[in-house]
Amino acid sequence: MLFIVAPSRAETQGETVKIVSWNVNGIRACYKKGLMDFVNAEKPDIFCVQETKAHIDQVEIETRKLGWEYSFWSSATKKGYSGVATFVHQDPQAVQFHFDSIPEYEAEGRIVMSDHGAFDLYNIYFPNGGSGEERHGFKQKFLKDLNIHLKEKMKTGRQVVVVGDYNVAHDNIDVHDPVRLSKVSGFLPEERAWFDSFLELGFIDTFRYFKPSEAKRYSWWDMRTFGRVSNKGWRIDYICISKGLEKYLASADILDQVQGSDHCPVVATLDL
Repeated sequence: MLFIVAPSRAETQGETVKIVSWNVNGIRACYKKGLMDFVNAEKPDIFCVQETKAHIDQVEIETRKLGWEYSFWSSATKKGYSGVATFVHQDPQAVQFHFDSIPEYEAEGRIVMSDHGAFDLYNIYFPNGGSGEERHGFKQKFLKDLNIHLKEKMKTGRQVVVVGDYNVAHDNIDVHDPVRLSKVSGFLPEERAWFDSFLELGFIDTFRYFKPSEAKRYSWWDMRTFGRVSNKGWRIDYICISKGLEKYLASADILDQVQGSDHCPVVATLDL
């Protein structure tokens, strides 16, 4: 599904663009927990959410109250499952909801890709592979397909921003117990190897760019074990940019004091 909505490629050049990404673990529930207050305080230019667990017609009134001119939703066929949405103040030049020639992921509401002139933005809710071999295999295929797609995209010279819940922690520093968790989905050797190969395509982990050795900075906690109270978490939410955007990268952080979900938001700012 692709549509073109504007002629110019320069809409974001000469601007400061603040990108916030957040797995809200149900946008309706998060709205009741202060989502509007967060958006009003943080004032992102582009707001990407994952795990919306809703279709646009279920939250149309709430979405309007958030104050965005445009929003683009990819919702799962299965009700109350998965889903991503991208909120912007300027209409993108194109929006797509699956990798080229691979429409299967659209049924799970995994991807919103949007063209913002200076860069293409990928808002992705990566699959969780922890519920058995079938889903592990699905996740591995998704990761492989994404890298193939991005490799071809990078060959065109386009700059790319990939945000979302990656459902993969990259390094030992990104989890609270790397030894025990090395056998758990999300921190398996093959998943970490995928992350290496993803970065080798020419991407920068914006948070680590500024804070390469800062430990105990996480973006997800298991609420069943009160992980947030003890800060036993994982850093699985990222904003990664292609190296051509490095000179524009002004800041990046994890907003780990923000409540409302089992994840917290992550943010990066580009001075284009």
